Amino acid sequence: MIALTLAEIAAAVDGELIPGAQATDVADQGDLVVDGAVETDSRLVRPGSVFFALPGEVTDGRRFVPAATEAGAALVVTPERVETSAPQIVVQDGYAALAALAHEVVTRVRMASADRVDADGRPAPLRVVGITGSNGKTSTKNMLRTILEQHGATIAPQGSFNNHVGAPISMLRITHGTRYLVVEMGASGVGHIAKLVAIAEPDVGVVLKVGLAHAGEFGGIEATQRAKSEMVTDLPATATALLNVDDDRVASMSDLTAAHVVGFGTSAEADYRITGIETDRSGTRFTLTAPPVRGGDSRPGGTDHLPETVDVRLAILGEHHAMNASAALTVAHLWGVPLAAGAAALASMTRAERWRMELLQDGPEGVTVINDAYNASPDSTAAALRTLAQIVRPGERTVAVLGEMAELGEYSVEEHDRIGRLVVRLGIGQLVVVGRGAMPIHQAATLEGSWDGESVFIEDVDDAVHQLQDMLRPGDVVLVKSSKSAELRFLGDRLGGVTE
Repeated sequence: MIALTLAEIAAAVDGELIPGAQATDVADQGDLVVDGAVETDSRLVRPGSVFFALPGEVTDGRRFVPAATEAGAALVVTPERVETSAPQIVVQDGYAALAALAHEVVTRVRMASADRVDADGRPAPLRVVGITGSNGKTSTKNMLRTILEQHGATIAPQGSFNNHVGAPISMLRITHGTRYLVVEMGASGVGHIAKLVAIAEPDVGVVLKVGLAHAGEFGGIEATQRAKSEMVTDLPATATALLNVDDDRVASMSDLTAAHVVGFGTSAEADYRITGIETDRSGTRFTLTAPPVRGGDSRPGGTDHLPETVDVRLAILGEHHAMNASAALTVAHLWGVPLAAGAAALASMTRAERWRMELLQDGPEGVTVINDAYNASPDSTAAALRTLAQIVRPGERTVAVLGEMAELGEYSVEEHDRIGRLVVRLGIGQLVVVGRGAMPIHQAATLEGSWDGESVFIEDVDDAVHQLQDMLRPGDVVLVKSSKSAELRFLGDRLGGVTE
């Protein structure tokens, strides 16, 4: 975090500063400067950190104030006064205070960098991008970070830090030297993304897709669309709304924003157009063409450029990653990074993220495993299955190990049924369905294909491991896909020979 006095932090979060054990009065500590990392997990606290003692579903952060203090926390922010030798700021709402501090820090860095120039004398202010979508947020964020960090100090969250806690924590990692801030914005209900947008005030807001992921939590696909549209509805005219025009629900958001709208996708209406997508065992290939811009425009970066076309080579499986990569390349291009430079950076990526279409080719007995078990939605599962069918070579057998797709609400049975039928239509050689929640996949595949043993239902993950070890044979290509099942993630690792 940037250096702030305790008094400045207290003012930003509208809290009461209470001196620590070594102070005689508030004034003594009001001028104390803090610049350590902001943490909500006491295990991550280091000397100089700021610890937010937030209430949680399972436990209360105030219980861990002694551990945070012992680890060297310079400040504790808490909704109620606690016993600690460290100075503390008491606030009404810990989550609101975290958001307020993140907004203060981003605003200060943005203002301080307004007149900054790079080594070539070109403007180099802090640029902020927000990324949302039912699928692809984390992969796109990682791709954009890989591109931008070649051109300036870049802050982007590790993993999927995209909620009301993780996103502000990521924002608070910036310093006055930060050139780019990439914020992944997730939600489980209407209004959540709007709050994150208000904190970060993105220069570019990206919407990747509106799908059924978390539709049960949102209350349906229409509510999901409303929630995702919050990324662009409050953007000013000086910002850019980057929309996937292949998705009609996303494309319609152009009517909801005052921002400059830029479209990407395979459609002829796309400003940044994707063509020639190909996927095989070595990765994904496509061509991206950018439009010509002359005379300046309202986009962040604002520089003129001629048409550019680049052939992109990803060492990442799945044609759906062409969309994610194109979104990342477009944002960087809007900020002055040539498409060729962005594509060269992406070529260095060996995976989008742990457990996301991760190719493991060192499995026992010549088995190749695609471990995509970090999460699953109907769209991402269908995309993974299509990739499995595309990359198989003559003489190889495809095996799909599928768990439950969670948080689908009223759509659950219908969407699991649809996936089971898709498995058959794609000609997948063997289906293994794991867990009671995924049972409709097995039932639908059996009905669709009149199979005789090609679909197997196993209720327990441990049993699935043993049966798969007996079932698999040299040359098999195995996809493991599920919703946030640590057991299935590690099942995929075991099948792929990963021991970490």
